[in-house]
Amino acid sequence: MAILLKRQISDDEKKIVLERFGKTCFATGHPIDTDENIQFDHIKAYAQKGASEIDNIAPMCGKHNKQKGQLSLYDFKVKLKIDEFFDNGENLTLKDELEYLKSKKDLNGYGETISIIEQEENSIKVEIQNKNQNFTLYTCPTTDWNYFYATLPIEILDSDDDADNEIGLQPRYLIKEKVFNLFRHFQRHPVLQPSICRIHKNKILVFDGQHKIAGLLWGGRKKFECKVYLNPEPNLLNKTNISAHDKFAQTRFFSSIMVAKLGAQFGREFEEYKSLEDNKTKSELGFLNYIKEKEQLTKAELNKRFRSFLYNSILDDSNNKLANYVSKGNRSSVETPITMDMLEKSIFSNFLFRQPVETDMTTDKYIRETEFNNLVKLLNIIYEESLLNWDSEKTNSDPEQLKLSRIFRSKSIISWAEILFDSICASLKLFDSDDKLTLMHRNLSDKNFEEIKFNIRRLVNWNVWDSPLNSDIDRILSDNKSEIKKWFKEKGLTTGYLMGASE
Repeated sequence: MAILLKRQISDDEKKIVLERFGKTCFATGHPIDTDENIQFDHIKAYAQKGASEIDNIAPMCGKHNKQKGQLSLYDFKVKLKIDEFFDNGENLTLKDELEYLKSKKDLNGYGETISIIEQEENSIKVEIQNKNQNFTLYTCPTTDWNYFYATLPIEILDSDDDADNEIGLQPRYLIKEKVFNLFRHFQRHPVLQPSICRIHKNKILVFDGQHKIAGLLWGGRKKFECKVYLNPEPNLLNKTNISAHDKFAQTRFFSSIMVAKLGAQFGREFEEYKSLEDNKTKSELGFLNYIKEKEQLTKAELNKRFRSFLYNSILDDSNNKLANYVSKGNRSSVETPITMDMLEKSIFSNFLFRQPVETDMTTDKYIRETEFNNLVKLLNIIYEESLLNWDSEKTNSDPEQLKLSRIFRSKSIISWAEILFDSICASLKLFDSDDKLTLMHRNLSDKNFEEIKFNIRRLVNWNVWDSPLNSDIDRILSDNKSEIKKWFKEKGLTTGYLMGASE
């Protein structure tokens, strides 16, 4: 879904844009096929004060233009780069990002050494990149540690990771969604707090605020506001940092993507629940019981709010390709053939565990975020196997568009989703009712998703979808769900067929 231009550019202006960029897609720089219709859009979003003049317009291929959704070209281009960086593996830190950007020639270097030239009671002189700089020196009244504030170039900063058989003070790894969201946030907002560093072996090491720096780097920032400790006691500083992230701010808990979304949905109530010092396990169920008592909500009202949180968390995921085809209103359209009601009664009702769990949210056993990621993967497979070919400009006289409109009719998707659920459970050898209930609420392997893709591909390739216009299927899709599902099975759309048996 393209971001609409404030005004339509003329053919002459399009020629100027193509002379500037060539016939290449702005997102990745790949050539656009000669027979492909070139899309034009804002580099910086008009809503974010991006001009609607041709200097702010770039060409894009149709595939990437659809994939980017509501993002500007610039944000989408950076998102692809961030995705590529995080494909390097798990447990990545700021150091990994710095090394990646250096390898791409986006940074000249990082981690250069500095020298303390002179230190007095209230001032310090530091040699930075062959230049002496003076800073006001402060003293912590609790520990007597000295520190100073400075805006420092990335070339002299490094991540406080484990190195040379020494334990670093960096307490956590980078979270992809958080890095991307901060990249976008800092295009329009100031940085309110400095990153926290220490000097060790003549290097300035960042141990708090790495996500800020990571996000700013993708936006081209090269200098960063820092608070720098001179000679802190490492063990105490490490314990302080861990406490700041776990006991007080509870980073692992409260900065996880899922819990951030929970806080966004429920606002002040969740902040109050986080701060409770009642020695009780912090869980989804505990939180819902807390707000039920606090706000005197009925069970139905509580379930509605919680399920809304679950649905929005999946649809708002920047990696969700199918989300662009979901209507924001109650009615579908040629651009958005799926409604929230359809999704709720089909994919979400079958594949999403919609009950609050009692699992401690501060432990690794809490895997709601994993479930969300699994649902996004499932929806993306459905998109790639079917909706990728959806063309809002075509009518049902086009065979492919007719096929897709049948697949995504309201009662159709509600009916086949149940059959698909049964076939995927069987393919993954989940026969126990409790295991089936939590189909996606578990760690699934690449092999598992290959099996899921096989089932979905069989669903999309069912030959009845290709029937001529005004066939029996068009009549039956207006019937009730039980009749549709019965008819589907009679015509060969069964669990066995989706798993590989002949029709």
